Amino acid sequence: MIYTVTFNPAIDYVVRLDNVAAGEVNRSKSEQIYFGGKGINVSLVLAELGIKSVALGFAAGFTGRAVEDGVHARGVETDFIYLDSGCTRINVKIKAREETEINGQGPEISESAAEKLYDKLGELKDEDILVLAGSIPNSLPADTYEKILRLVSGKNVRVAVDAAGKLLLNTLKYKPFLVKPNNHELGEMFGKELSTTDEVIEHAFKLKEMGAENVLVSMAGDGALLIDGSGALHKCAACCGQVRNSVGAGDSMVAGFIAGLSDGDYEYALKLGTACGGATAFSDDLAKKNKIYELLRQIL
Repeated sequence: MIYTVTFNPAIDYVVRLDNVAAGEVNRSKSEQIYFGGKGINVSLVLAELGIKSVALGFAAGFTGRAVEDGVHARGVETDFIYLDSGCTRINVKIKAREETEINGQGPEISESAAEKLYDKLGELKDEDILVLAGSIPNSLPADTYEKILRLVSGKNVRVAVDAAGKLLLNTLKYKPFLVKPNNHELGEMFGKELSTTDEVIEHAFKLKEMGAENVLVSMAGDGALLIDGSGALHKCAACCGQVRNSVGAGDSMVAGFIAGLSDGDYEYALKLGTACGGATAFSDDLAKKNKIYELLRQIL
């Protein structure tokens, strides 16, 4: 089974209007509501590909129930831990001449609630896949990802880490199955700007040398590349289309890559991951099945 973890799920409330006048009443042209968070995004795209997963994480209040109901409606099983106080966050995204975002703080996660998550993760079995995506809330210790990898290290659980900076680097000693930075995050980990594909490849190999089994790097318009478990390099050109949305594109790539690995074909997994990322980037919401396979045919 595939399990995804979202520490801080969210309702994204997207408001579209021509212009925003500060200090005045502004009326929208349209609104949309999306349910997500990085791990949940992975689960939603897996569902589009016909693959089951369980979304783990924390929820609170009426907004937490709304997220759970919305995710269930999209075919994803959940096993959230409900917190005693607070509400799952709402992120307001204003789409006008300029884009403005107001992201909610989210509820505080207590030590006892975190232990409940660790108990669930302790029940994972050999061959399960665990996706850790996104940042750690301030109410949890900075080494939470490391603790989770230690917890499952005695089992043959394949862990994918989609995070930035030290959060990702500190997991490498536990040899995660997959890490997925983008090219900018990869450069920041090593304190430099990577301006060429060759530089990206060089530093992707460094992550592998530091412990990652597979290194998947998204590069926006420059496509994506993969260093697989054997050390082979795979490249995939970007899909063609008009970018409408960058939120969730990286999560979609992770979902596609995991889905594509079902028969052990890393080249296909990279291409399906790239198609999923492109399908989200070219849509207002997360990737849908028809768009994914349209772009996959383009790549193949």
